[in-house]
Amino acid sequence: MSDQPIFACRDLKIEARPHGKDPIPIVKGVTFDVMPGQVVALIGESGSGKTTISLASLGYTKPGLYFSGGQGLLKGEDMVALEPEEKRERRGEHVAYLAQSAAATFNPALKINEQVTESAVIHGHMSQAEADKRALELYEALELPEPDRIGGRYPHQVSGGQLQRLMAAMAMVEKPSLLVLDEPTTALDVTTQIEVLKAFKKVIEEEGSAAIYVTHDLAVVAQIADHIVVLYGGEIMEQGPVDQIVNNPSHAYTQRLMAAVRPPPAAGQGDSEDRDGSAVMAIEAKNVDAGYGRRSDGSPMVKILKNVSLPVKKGHVVGVIGESGCGKSTLARVMAGLLPASSGQVILDGQELKPDLRDRNRDELRRVQFVFQMADTALNPRQTIGDIIGRPVTFYKGLTGRARRERVLEILDLVELPLEFEGRVPAELSGGQKQRVGLARALAADPEVIICDEVTSALDTIVGSNIIKLLRRLRDQLGVSYMFISHDLSTVASFADEIAVLYNGEVVDFGPVDEVLSPPFHQYTELLIKSVPEMRVGWLDETAEYQQQLAANFKAGEYS
Repeated sequence: MSDQPIFACRDLKIEARPHGKDPIPIVKGVTFDVMPGQVVALIGESGSGKTTISLASLGYTKPGLYFSGGQGLLKGEDMVALEPEEKRERRGEHVAYLAQSAAATFNPALKINEQVTESAVIHGHMSQAEADKRALELYEALELPEPDRIGGRYPHQVSGGQLQRLMAAMAMVEKPSLLVLDEPTTALDVTTQIEVLKAFKKVIEEEGSAAIYVTHDLAVVAQIADHIVVLYGGEIMEQGPVDQIVNNPSHAYTQRLMAAVRPPPAAGQGDSEDRDGSAVMAIEAKNVDAGYGRRSDGSPMVKILKNVSLPVKKGHVVGVIGESGCGKSTLARVMAGLLPASSGQVILDGQELKPDLRDRNRDELRRVQFVFQMADTALNPRQTIGDIIGRPVTFYKGLTGRARRERVLEILDLVELPLEFEGRVPAELSGGQKQRVGLARALAADPEVIICDEVTSALDTIVGSNIIKLLRRLRDQLGVSYMFISHDLSTVASFADEIAVLYNGEVVDFGPVDEVLSPPFHQYTELLIKSVPEMRVGWLDETAEYQQQLAANFKAGEYS
């Protein structure tokens, strides 16, 4: 194996140049190497420069940013200095970028396989037949369902976790020397995450490639990285081998990051006591069947939920967990009326709701609000924050003019955002700030129930922890109830009162947090718990075989 780095960052400097103002340094002289067969993780909280630095390997900067010094050497060539056409030739063949948001990456109008193979065919590196064969190999390696058929589907016909794995296949088709992996597992459930991490490691080791891994999940870093670069404010705080950084960090900021990592779920971690002793339901699903497509008898062509019942008490948090494709988001959409159930009931405060939100009255709509996973795609990029929050204030409360603005400012303060954000647009905010705007928009309706669909999965550890603290404070302050969907068991364990475990469209386990997450476990719950990465180097290699056998046994029906 070559002793020359596949990618070398040399005193890299990037700055923003606001019109009529002095340049603002964003990346401040960063230097590190990525050797063949090596995974270098860039870690740090939102705004530290992780993604900005990783994109330099493609010779790319975000709009408004400029390279102001240094080099980004890809196989000896400075990507920073190449002409645009030369950069395009290197991308795909030598370096591939795997983005965080699969939903925003895929074209909804094109079939999946066409998009996965497009780059290899356009660059002339493979015929369509060769690219199709390579794609099928990757679908199988990434353990996608029906690998011989999934490429013929459209993006909306697969789950979020499956779409994330398909994006990984897209990046790997041309066998690039360098993979830039930008938070590629944040949207994945724990069991799927293990398989994707194993696939990444296998590809990198077998093909002699390398990777830059951008993430806020330090437990994942401990499994996949060889070398860690710790960033803060566009500067390197420290870097070194993974074992050194994880077990013996020297810089105070790295120590703070490690301290913010939540421990694995365990009995006693949840706040499962019934605070008011009340069993009054805020919202409840009863015997719900739902899916996609419609047969002549009204039943769904593809059935996702099967006789699902889920109660959410007033002032409580019900966590909903399960692997990708189990029906978590489908259940949320049914409760909100975005996807009408084919049978069963959704009951709000004792009154049955119409299955389709279009048939619900304005007050029923107001009382159940939805906060989406990806704030980037959920917020209108052309509207100001004041308009985004103000629209439901007017729609549900009838406030206009000064009264509307005063209410918007009250809500900004409620979600701990500066009042001057009223005039900004989403692109000017960080990921955590945008998620707070999504929550503010829901709160503007003065709801009784808020459905949160993976609202912290795209956020770094510190920011995600702050969002949970905010949600907890709002529950205590406003008495709102939450249906909280997540693949992060530790977050659910620290926040929820009750947990519902979904598998293959059915609730297989339900109860107070301490009961569900204490032995003896339900067999599938045990599989999920054992799949949570530990903050320990080598955990993935030690446990992958055990997890695979546990999963195989469960899916074969050997567990009751």
